Amino acid sequence: MPGYRRQLYRDDAVVLRVQKLGESDRIITLLTRRHGRLRAVARGVRRTSSRFGARLEPFGHVDLQLAGDPQGNVGSSLHTISQVEGIDLYGKRFLGDYPRYTAASAIAETAERLTPVEREPSLRLFQLTLGALRSLADGSHASTLVLDAYLLRGMALAGWAPALVNCAVCGTPGRHRAFSVPAGGCVCPDCRPPGAAHPAPATIDLMSALTTGDWRIADAAEQGNRRECSGLVAAHLQWHLERALRSLPLVDRDGPPIPPTDRSAGHRPVPGPGAQ
Repeated sequence: MPGYRRQLYRDDAVVLRVQKLGESDRIITLLTRRHGRLRAVARGVRRTSSRFGARLEPFGHVDLQLAGDPQGNVGSSLHTISQVEGIDLYGKRFLGDYPRYTAASAIAETAERLTPVEREPSLRLFQLTLGALRSLADGSHASTLVLDAYLLRGMALAGWAPALVNCAVCGTPGRHRAFSVPAGGCVCPDCRPPGAAHPAPATIDLMSALTTGDWRIADAAEQGNRRECSGLVAAHLQWHLERALRSLPLVDRDGPPIPPTDRSAGHRPVPGPGAQ
């Protein structure tokens, strides 16, 4: 637009992804506190003389000054980063820890997928993402539990939370043993579709504990229940996203195959944690 001058504004953000641009620049995908997800160009950050290149690595919590229109009404969709200060560069704390690094990668990809519209504020998802990365950096819980807790709570924010108590179809209260991804979670005997999974009761308890933040129960869960939980959570998320997350197959966990669920019932296939 002729005569348009880009605004300068500040926000804090989580770095979700970095991409090379030209010989010395990068495009940084950010989840900001007040302006949602946006992409910004960081000029010259790949040069050894860059003043803030090391602060713009994935999984860091940073304070930024950006140039651009935060509402996206005019000008380029790409903002420009003019200043950056590191608040807490979480990625540096687990750069050499494969399980935590891959869990963080899945969290960052999920955050990006759950914010399909740029510059749409999503404070609760920002806080959830920041908390999950902080938990990974602290190492206070197993990385797979942190990831699954994040995925379950992220789905709740998106309106996709699996039903874990009442029947997902008819609402009948009770502790239902069958779980159907397309149906929306636990289902009663009358609503159970052919091929529905039958997870262990302890697995459903773990999913509930991760959703509510009951880490006493979550940390005490058996490995088999953790694997079964991971498989169901991944299937439920990817069903709603309608395609697999690239980072999930890399997560260091031995998840069970996705139940033939609902394939045998004529529904569309549900991609598992190892799906591409």
